[in-house]
Amino acid sequence: MADGWCTDTGESVYRSRDAVKNLRLRVRIQRVTSTAALSQHLHQQMISQQERGVIELDTFSSQTQSASTTDEEELVVGWQEKFFSQYEVDLYQTESNCQTPLERQYHTEITAIERSKRRQNQRIFSYTDFDRFSKWEEQAQSMLTPAQSTPTFLAERMANVRHRRQERRPVESNVPKSRLITWEPSEEFIKNSHIINTPVQTMHIMGDLGPSGKLGLKENEYVLCTIKADGNGVITLKPDFNNNRGAYRLETEGEKREVWRLYLENASSDIHAEEKEREQRMYRDLYTRHKDYLNSLVGQDFEMPPPGILRLIVNGEIVSAQGYEYDNLYIHFFLDLPNSWSSVPIQCLSGVTQTCRTRSMGKEDVALFSYPFSFETFFHKEDESDGSLSQWPVLYFKVLSLDFWQRYRTEGYGFLVIPSTPGRHRMTCRTWRPLQPGTVAELRRFFIGGAPELEDISYVRVPGTFKGERLSRFGFRTQTTGSVTFTLNCIQHARAFIDASTLKKRRQTVLDQLGGHSQQGSVYNVLEAFQRAHKRMQEARETLPRDLINTTAQLNSESSA
Repeated sequence: MADGWCTDTGESVYRSRDAVKNLRLRVRIQRVTSTAALSQHLHQQMISQQERGVIELDTFSSQTQSASTTDEEELVVGWQEKFFSQYEVDLYQTESNCQTPLERQYHTEITAIERSKRRQNQRIFSYTDFDRFSKWEEQAQSMLTPAQSTPTFLAERMANVRHRRQERRPVESNVPKSRLITWEPSEEFIKNSHIINTPVQTMHIMGDLGPSGKLGLKENEYVLCTIKADGNGVITLKPDFNNNRGAYRLETEGEKREVWRLYLENASSDIHAEEKEREQRMYRDLYTRHKDYLNSLVGQDFEMPPPGILRLIVNGEIVSAQGYEYDNLYIHFFLDLPNSWSSVPIQCLSGVTQTCRTRSMGKEDVALFSYPFSFETFFHKEDESDGSLSQWPVLYFKVLSLDFWQRYRTEGYGFLVIPSTPGRHRMTCRTWRPLQPGTVAELRRFFIGGAPELEDISYVRVPGTFKGERLSRFGFRTQTTGSVTFTLNCIQHARAFIDASTLKKRRQTVLDQLGGHSQQGSVYNVLEAFQRAHKRMQEARETLPRDLINTTAQLNSESSA
């Protein structure tokens, strides 16, 4: 807003569930003459000079008020309500000028208005969706946007689409039978295809801003407001209602430029209390029936796993990989299920991402995958007497890169243990790759691809064939590479989570031993740590020399004495 004027003349979009025929606007225009503007400016300057008596302020104000003339008009216009301009009144009064049925209807209405002398408007009038003005609305004069640009190709085509109902022209489009996808569209094809095919009705509220004695000239007609509505209840208004803001500034063209004020107000009548209650009741019934329909599709039985089985659903995403040497990365991953875990036979527990190029983000080159995956597994422990903690599924992955000749290199190995707590988890896993000493190996990796690989990817953590107590990797040379970021959404589903009585009776069941989601798992881990420490102390005492133990016992007895 500048100098009390509202400068925001853009479109406003409203959505209404009521019929658009109930829309009514109150439009008011007011002329601001040069004499009135001068008197207002001088009135502010003369206040400071009133004490010095230089000019008689009352005499000056009375003279300027008598010399200034203002022109003002207010009109309430409904949706698609026709108000005739002075030009239309002069044109359609003569029956010979009426050629179409619409023009003959206008002749009848104007004749009745002139006979009854009940014309409500002089300057403000309207063009409905049936008038000729709607066909060249893009070329119409608008004082809210004085610098008119040439209509674009899309604007001209959209104008024809909006008014195809009056012209009764068939749609000039055909659907190809063989080629449904155009891989290399031409510029003309893009222009012809980029058209919205939604029927829209348009209405224009106009103003005849010519001199008082010269109304009815086409060059003095200006667009005050444009209203568009479609069948989905979307109403577009340009410009928007004033809403307690300043008036819109309208400036005419020509040698004698005049300034007008424009006010727009929503004059639609409010709905009655009874009708509002009836409408709300109707919507409540509609929503209730729709809810019942959805419930009938879903059913009342909630899907439950069998007793004693934990259902684990993992919806994950490979977010990104960063810090690797080469470009064109892709990731091969699979889920390893320990003992007592199973999955659906049709479930695929492995996958390969797309090849992704890296881009610089900060100090690292990052490949953004955003690759989703989903696993559904089940846990069932047959031997409940076994007190050992159960293992969780492990996600193994391998990062590879492609060179110019489509040969791959191994960039890194890593693993991820599925979290034991349900919810959302964001985890970043570091990777490494086997390193073969010597310059020849690096040259082979750079020129012809290939690198030392693991025969068993589970060697990244603990090999599946390992049966001993200690795993030694002495002499195995590796090199730290980059890292991969995962996002996991874990869902745990079991009957024991719902049946509280079952949880009370079976506190040492396998579901509680899974830890993570209860305090019992933490207590169990602490007790196990104490047991390990006590066992180590026992072994240390057994390895001490016998004489040292006797000396310690003797010192303890002397100190107590």
